[in-house]
Amino acid sequence: MPVALQYGLEIGPDRDRLIRVHQSLAARVVDRMMTHVPAWMSRDDMLSAAMAGLMDAANRYDAGQGAQFRTFAEKRIRGAVLDEVRRMDWCPRSLRTDQSRVTRAVAELENELGRSPKEREVADRLGLNLQEYQDLLSRMSHLGCVSLEETIRGREGGATFLDGLKDGNAPCPEQVLEQHDLTRELAGHLDSLTEKERLVVAMVYYEELSQKEAAEVLGLTPGRVSQLHSQALIKLRSRMKASGGESW
Repeated sequence: MPVALQYGLEIGPDRDRLIRVHQSLAARVVDRMMTHVPAWMSRDDMLSAAMAGLMDAANRYDAGQGAQFRTFAEKRIRGAVLDEVRRMDWCPRSLRTDQSRVTRAVAELENELGRSPKEREVADRLGLNLQEYQDLLSRMSHLGCVSLEETIRGREGGATFLDGLKDGNAPCPEQVLEQHDLTRELAGHLDSLTEKERLVVAMVYYEELSQKEAAEVLGLTPGRVSQLHSQALIKLRSRMKASGGESW
């Protein structure tokens, strides 16, 4: 039975071939995203959403637009998984409020100090002790997934913040310049992170290690890597927002 029919869809043979050939792509996207979604969200849930995204990509794909199907489909797959995360409403509003508070504190301290603030400095600004702040970072560890995947300046199919953190495969011609500028800007901001934060970002986004694997390499606990990951993304987003204005 054609893959699409298994999901209750009827599409042409060419579209079904695209889906069959790229099922492994959906699985790889899910595997890369596993460390960035809530722990209670199963791989099966993610894979089901990813397949829906792949089928949507097959239905919408137009080779005449110049984009490779793999590049087009990956964005649709990733977006479908994130839509499922949002649909399941896993994040309490209070945690998003806390994220905004931390982001604001980091931005204020960077302006005042002229450098990236240390954890204790952020904790003091928030009126927390160091352990309380680190616990908050751990609880916020999955919040970056949705915000980093949103497209820059709201243009559907455009480059995302996360695209600049990793090496994208064969970007669409109309996205090359935008993504190049984003990657170059992000590379400059990486220097503002602490050494351990930079290492965590490199291992998770460039080496595509899980946070558990990164923890083993760095000799840290997975919890500590999760905290460093959260703090690094908050700092990067704060810097990009400051340099890019409200469009971020």
